Formats: sequence, structure tokens, C-alpha cells
Amino acid sequence: MAGTRDRAELPNEVKWDVTHIYESPQQWQAAYDSLEEMIARTEAMQGTISEGPEVLLDYYRLQDEAGKTAYKVWYYVNLQRDVDLRNNEKNAQRQRVQSLFAKWETASSWFTPELLEIPLDRVQGWMEANPDLALYRFAIEEQYRLQEHVLDAEGERLLSLNSQFNDAPADIYAMLSTADTAPKSITLSDGEEVEVTNGQYYARLQTERDQTDREAVWRAFFSNYQEKLNTYASIYNALCQRDWATAQARRYPSTLDAALDRNAIPTSVVETLIEVTKKGAAPLQRYYELRRRALGLEKIAIYDGYLSLIEDEKEYPYDQAKEWVIAAVAPLGEDYQSKLSYGLGHNWADVYESEGKRTGAYSAGVYGVHPYVLLNYSDTMSDVFTVAHEMGHAMHSVLATENQPFVYSDYTIFVAEVASTLNEGLLLDYLLENTENPRERVLLLQHAIDQIALTYYRQVCFADFELEAHRMVERGEPVTAEGLTDLYHSLLEEYYGPGVDLDRLYGITWARIPHFYRTPYYVYQYATCFASSAKILQDMRDPDRGRAKAATKRYLELLSAGGSDHPVSLLQAAGVDLTQASTVQAVVDEMDTLVSKLAVELSKLGIDPGE
Repeated sequence: MAGTRDRAELPNEVKWDVTHIYESPQQWQAAYDSLEEMIARTEAMQGTISEGPEVLLDYYRLQDEAGKTAYKVWYYVNLQRDVDLRNNEKNAQRQRVQSLFAKWETASSWFTPELLEIPLDRVQGWMEANPDLALYRFAIEEQYRLQEHVLDAEGERLLSLNSQFNDAPADIYAMLSTADTAPKSITLSDGEEVEVTNGQYYARLQTERDQTDREAVWRAFFSNYQEKLNTYASIYNALCQRDWATAQARRYPSTLDAALDRNAIPTSVVETLIEVTKKGAAPLQRYYELRRRALGLEKIAIYDGYLSLIEDEKEYPYDQAKEWVIAAVAPLGEDYQSKLSYGLGHNWADVYESEGKRTGAYSAGVYGVHPYVLLNYSDTMSDVFTVAHEMGHAMHSVLATENQPFVYSDYTIFVAEVASTLNEGLLLDYLLENTENPRERVLLLQHAIDQIALTYYRQVCFADFELEAHRMVERGEPVTAEGLTDLYHSLLEEYYGPGVDLDRLYGITWARIPHFYRTPYYVYQYATCFASSAKILQDMRDPDRGRAKAATKRYLELLSAGGSDHPVSLLQAAGVDLTQASTVQAVVDEMDTLVSKLAVELSKLGIDPGE
């Protein structure tokens, strides 16, 4: 099992290369200065937009130029910072960029109110007469759609002055959880000394066969959050208060409305998702009971949900993971496959955990360069699927950039996770098709179920918590460590049921979920995207080759569309309607079917699933 490594000793091929962005700090500084100059030009255009279509076009082109530069200026620093959060020089540079972005927001805050003073029909006439300006039609008409939530120029300026503080909760959380936290060391039942790092936490839960060892790992990991629980509650309260203040300033009835309206997503999508999932929690509870019996446990806890039902000591080297992922995406066509293969071989990914490195995984598309993928690979099967997941995001960025102008090259979060979870589905199909070994098939089938448990049920539970916590603030109720823990623990009882041992300590899970602090109202989209990718995969597997080929074409068009339309509309064009409860219910039904199949396969191995 791979552990924390010395970054200096890692070969270059498993580390990303920021010189693809800028070859030197001097080039970065020159770009920073150029962006600052473009921001000044933006501010100087105030009061000119009504002069005609040429001025409006100049404004949008200037913002495109500034945006392209901003991607590089930000990620050149942020990528270096994320591989060592202790690097004070990069932290300082990052703060400089954040301050510059805040200055940019203030410098451009006048634009939307000024644009909206011009009647829409006049601007539409400008676009009809000027094809270059017509390129920005969707972006312009979106401003008018959201008109009732735009303040006057002074109001927008005042809100923009606060923008430099918006990242404060996420930044404080990151420092508190990583740079200012030392991992606990424990002794396992066999005498092995283990340092429970963020990267090692899940790896140990997936591989330690003794339940007491898994519990020890869990308690050691959670203790770091428990020790600072009041601080985490203060951070989260500040975030919720920020969201509610912004929603009220923009005249939204709730933080959920404010978060979803920017992409024209009905709030019923989230509310229906939570309602249908809660009512459909029985397959999840059934799976945990099957787990309890298969593992021979008197009681089962959530930390037991990561362990293989049959012993799997096999390690999955990164080179093997790359080979499998490349082969698995063949159904998406030779062009997609070759581009993904190129990325994995040309320093797009930073692979292994190292001291000070940010936890988790992500893909960051750097416009004009290529995507960068952060991993913390530790040789588990789960890590193999993480490679497929993040490269799905990366390829989404590649196709959107290739097929859309800059203004529409960035896709919304609501669509983003379709690309990642579909790649995982393709990998599962590939691995199942290429093994007749019953033990391997059980492991893969279990992985498929675990993906629904973690990517669907768990994320909906997160979304439920996030929504209720924000509603506490909206109602004027206090947000305390005890209140948040009570809320989270009560939701666990609803989703996991009485068959799972829910230690009170599990109630503090809210304190350790990075998305809560970095991107509020993000996590529900894992579940909606999982449902979307499941529907698309179902269509791609159609026995009728013509229908399957058409489904694949629609999917690639979805990736290529970037942010050129509302995400719900883009998904509908790809064959998915998330406004229908039946789309969500299909995942619940699939979970139930897979649990039944797993029970049969376990029986073949002489394991009594109790079914």
C-alpha cells in the first residue's frame, strides 16, 4: 500500500509540470501585470456601453482576453500551492491573485446594471446586425433573464468589495485541516504503527480486515475534527451567513434559489432528489445488512462500508490503472481515447500523496494549456476508479475548449459530474467483461454498489444536511457545533436505518467534508449527475447499434457544448430529464437489483448473504 512520499524523490512523470503554463516566475509576473492592466481598461469603459454594438463587443472581447490570462495566472500559483500547502511563498502569491480578482470584480461591477439600462430589443437588434457580437447572445440574454436580481451600479460595487472575503471560509478550513493539523499515530492489533493521514484514511478502511483496527483508524482520523469542532462550526456558520446575506441582497427567497437560479435549475430538482432518495433508502439499508452478515459482524458501522466483502490484498499500480482507463473509454471513440492517453503520458497528473499536499482529487482545466489532475494515489481499486473519474473531467474540459469559444468553454457543475461518473461506468463494464474470476466479479459488483452508496445516497445525505443547515440560518436559528452534529446524526438515522451502529462521533462528519466549505450546494449534483450518466450509459448499451451510436454521439455533443446553454437543457438534448422523479427512482431501483445480484454471487462463493 502506497503511503506518503518525499516529493523530491518522485520521478517527474508522476508530477504535473507548471512550466506548461509559464516557463518562469518572471513570465507569471508579466502576465499578472498584463491582467492588472486589462482590469484598469475594464473600469475605464464605464459609461460607454450604450454607444453601440462595437463598444459592447469590445467589452466582451476584453473580458475574454482577461479571462484567458486569469486561468493561467491563478493556476500557475495554485497548482504549486496545492502540492505543498505549507509553502508560504505560494500562499502569499495566491492571496495576491485573489486580491486582483476582487479588484477585477469591483472594476467590472458597473457593467451588468449599465447593460440592463438598454432595452433588450435594442441589444438584440445590435446582435442581428453584428455577427461577431451575436457570438455572445446566450451570455447577454442571461443577463436580462437574471435582471430582477441585479442591483444598481453602486449596489453591485458594494457587493463586489466583499468578494475578496468569499473564499475565507474555504481557505481557513484548508489551513485548519491540513497545514495546522498533524495526523494521529495509532498501533494496530498486529503491532504495526500507522500514521492516519488523509490519504491513508480510506485506504486503511478498505484494507484492514479487523473491525477493531478500522474503528481505531476512524476514531483517530475523526479526533482531529472533534478537537476543533467549535472552530469548524464557527467557520461553517460564517459561510452560511455569507450565503444568506448574498441571497437577500439579490432578492432571492432562499440560499437554494440563489445557488440554482444562476444556471436556471428549478429548486424542485434538489427537493425531489432528497424526497425520492429518502423514501428509497431501503436498498441501502438492505446492503448494509448483507455486508454485516457477509463480514460476520455482530454490528456494522459506516466505517465498515469500505471494506471488501472478500479479502483483496491485491495492489493496483498506477501504470496498470492508466492502461485500464485508456482501454475502458474505447466506446467513446478513437479521438477521445487518444487524447485521454496523451494526457496521462504528458504530465497532466500529480499522482501520489506527499507531505503537505492537498487531500482528495480534482481536475482543473487551464484554458490555452491543458487540464491538470490532482490525485493521491495509494494503489487501491478505488484509486483506479478515481483516475477514470478525474480524467472524465479533464476530457470534458478538452472537448469543451476545442468546440466552444472562450465565453462558453467552461461547463457548469451541474453537468460536470456526468463526464466523471460515466467514465467510471465504462471502466466497470470493461473490467467485468475481461474477467471470469468469480472473486474479481464480486469485487467489481461490490464496487458498483458502493458507487451508488457513496456517489448517490451519501451525497444526497450531504445535500440534505447542507440545505437544512442553511435553512437554520434563514430562520434566524443559532448554528452551533452541537446543533450541526444533532442535525447530521438525525439524517444518518433516516438514511442508514436502525441496522447500522451510528456512534455519536459520526455526527461530526459535517466538519470534515471539504465541499461544504469550498463549494456550497455542490454535492447534490454528484447524485443528479450519477442518475444522468446511468441513463446515458443505459442508452449507449442498447442492443440496437444504431440507437447506441446515436446515444454516444449525443453524449460527446454534451461534453463539447461546454456552457453554451442551460445545463438542464443540455442534458435533455443528451436524453436525460432530471425534472422527472422517475429519473431519480431509476437509481434506487438499480441499487436494489445490484444488491440482489451480489447476494447471488456471494452464495456461489459459499458466503451466506442472508437473503
